[in-house]
Amino acid sequence: MSYPIGMPGQPWGDAEVDAWRGHLVRQRSYAQDVLSVIKPLQRDFDVVEYGALDYDGEHFPLLAIRSRGWREDLPVLVVTGGVHGYETSGVHGALQFVRDHGREVAGRANLLVAPCVSPWAYERVQRWNRDALDPNRNFREGSPAAESAALVALLAPLRGRVLMHIDLHETTDSDESEFRPALAARDGKDFVPGTIPDGFYLVDDIDHPEPGFQRAVIDAVAAVTHIAPPDANGQINASELQSPGVINFPVSRWGLCAAITGARFATTTEVYPDSPRATAAQCNAAQVAAVRAAIGFALSATG
Repeated sequence: MSYPIGMPGQPWGDAEVDAWRGHLVRQRSYAQDVLSVIKPLQRDFDVVEYGALDYDGEHFPLLAIRSRGWREDLPVLVVTGGVHGYETSGVHGALQFVRDHGREVAGRANLLVAPCVSPWAYERVQRWNRDALDPNRNFREGSPAAESAALVALLAPLRGRVLMHIDLHETTDSDESEFRPALAARDGKDFVPGTIPDGFYLVDDIDHPEPGFQRAVIDAVAAVTHIAPPDANGQINASELQSPGVINFPVSRWGLCAAITGARFATTTEVYPDSPRATAAQCNAAQVAAVRAAIGFALSATG
């Protein structure tokens, strides 16, 4: 499969990034879908602006939702969504969780939710940010991705206090039709076709595994939607299974979002919204179930 931007075998330069950006179309509104939903949550939660993106005359405030009555003696629970803007249920699942269940941890833990880390990409239904960078390979101090750098700065003072961090993602058919071909073209490499898992799965950190935690989340989500089976090679997303529905990545080494807090209990969800067996509402509900199960396990494990 060839990609319409760039020359085969040659990494992109500024001209190719400009061409890529120029063919994108704004398809939805961050203000309408996210900011307007956050506003009524201010009745029960504190909302902080932890940064802003200014891209080509467009301004995107970056908002996080925090427990009201934050207590320094309590553990911290972190939920992130929309690291990849096209992964819709990560954004809406995070907001739905706060609205329906965010007050459940009051007095036991501090909750911090960043529901849409990449608003420019959310509006354009894209994986990358404006500069054709993947935020989920750039979560580190001094990151070239402004979205990643802002979240790292927000969470840095909490490192060592975060008990649980769940990062909400999706794997879609467009990964194979658009985003992986674009990645190969950007980097001047050959595109190697893969397969899209049909169902929900989790990504654990190969260097800091917590298999019991992952299993608890999978078991909870299985009541909402189906869990992805392995492919013909016994893998999911070209990775060996830790257990049914769970794979291992070098999450910390790759600069992925779920590792930046140093939380003992951390995971990345992957929902498949293009499945004929799942609806958009089910995908959002699966994200909510995953967050609730992750919180429940983490708080129970610490007494």
